[in-house]
Amino acid sequence: MSEATDTPAHEPAPAPDTAAAHPAQRRRRAWHPEADAEAAALLRRLAATCWLIGGRHDELIAAIRRNEHALRSAVARLGWVLIIERDLVRLRKSPPPRPQAWAAQGPSPAACSWFFLLLAAAESMPPRTALGHLVTQAHAAAAEAGLPTHHDIAERRAILAALHMLDDRGVVERLDGDLDRYLHDEQAPVLLAVHHTRLAYVIANPGTLDPAADPHAWLEQAHREPDAARRMRRALVDDTCVHAALLDDAETQWLSQRVRGDDGGPLADAFGLVLERRAEGAAFVVPDEAFRHFHELGPMPFPAPGTIAHAALLLLDHAALHGTTDNAPGPGWRGLTQEAVIEALTAFGANNASGRGGWSTEYIQDPLLLAGKVGDLLTGTHLARLTHTAPQTDEKTISMWWLAPTTGRWAEEGTALPKTARTRVPRGTPTPKHPRIPLQQGLFSETEAEENTEERTA
Repeated sequence: MSEATDTPAHEPAPAPDTAAAHPAQRRRRAWHPEADAEAAALLRRLAATCWLIGGRHDELIAAIRRNEHALRSAVARLGWVLIIERDLVRLRKSPPPRPQAWAAQGPSPAACSWFFLLLAAAESMPPRTALGHLVTQAHAAAAEAGLPTHHDIAERRAILAALHMLDDRGVVERLDGDLDRYLHDEQAPVLLAVHHTRLAYVIANPGTLDPAADPHAWLEQAHREPDAARRMRRALVDDTCVHAALLDDAETQWLSQRVRGDDGGPLADAFGLVLERRAEGAAFVVPDEAFRHFHELGPMPFPAPGTIAHAALLLLDHAALHGTTDNAPGPGWRGLTQEAVIEALTAFGANNASGRGGWSTEYIQDPLLLAGKVGDLLTGTHLARLTHTAPQTDEKTISMWWLAPTTGRWAEEGTALPKTARTRVPRGTPTPKHPRIPLQQGLFSETEAEENTEERTA
């Protein structure tokens, strides 16, 4: 696949007999993905579900085979590898754009450890094996690696979570029995199928270094994509948005010069997305017609129903009115201290404690727990950044919540009246003009002017 260049489109193409011309005068062919709705839908599905297993996703696998060329062309721009077999489709991605934030939403460290211990044990297992035998070999692998084992309920929960992750990926599948019975019975009668050929596909980004020779360098390579252009492409495809204030020099240059024309724009078209570029950053926005349910947008849709999402909306509105801009990461960011967040959530809970649709009692009685859940939601969707700084005057650490400029899209949604004060509007009464702005219509604050990239980089 040829790389695109920034050569103006109005320059005449070289004649066929100028092959020996100076290299600077040559114009490489730009990349133009096929505008195919089925291929775009498959790309979005693969980005969210990286494992498709025969017997569960037969129709999707057949559709991927029909669109194999277009899919491989698009994912190659991201540095991803698409594996297509008779009964398996596996998309192996490059390192994620925000590994720490994404890891916080993932399984526990204990579950991850047992996931790989079970994989190590499965390599020497027959194609059909009992659950107890596999777990016994995993304990042996833990002892060989010098890891402690306790055989208690917490360890069994971690092992059970790891078994479900293996089953979801089709690497070690349940054939008969109930996996959940293992929680109370280590010898639960469960028959497993071990797919040895799929074990090699588990590591999405194996890298080029030897983890045994230099584990720290291998982890660093696995955590961060070295190429800035591919790093930015994946952030736009796989994350909510890209904030200009949080980019390094190479990423800022890509955002200024290549996000629209020959690099970012065609990639958005391939996924059936719409590029939105503002002074604060950029985003690939999902059109309304591209999905039917919130869960199709990813594991953390926002805005969404529920106590945590409603509390987050109220907090966005509160930060827009009372947040500080001192020492902000960039223009448009608003900051609240941890104490201010908890105080605001406590007040919101009191106003939404009763009535139909009232908040969960658990969160109203424990604002600190609610703050943690709201923080997980906002950081997971890249709408907030939590920082911890120690002032020079004393030893107390100040925790700050920095709300991104993207939150301006939903700040007005938090101004809804509390449940106890709502009144019924008579039929025929004009509706106040405060339209709800859903996620797919745009991300950035409408008060910010759109950046003209071409003029600024000319």
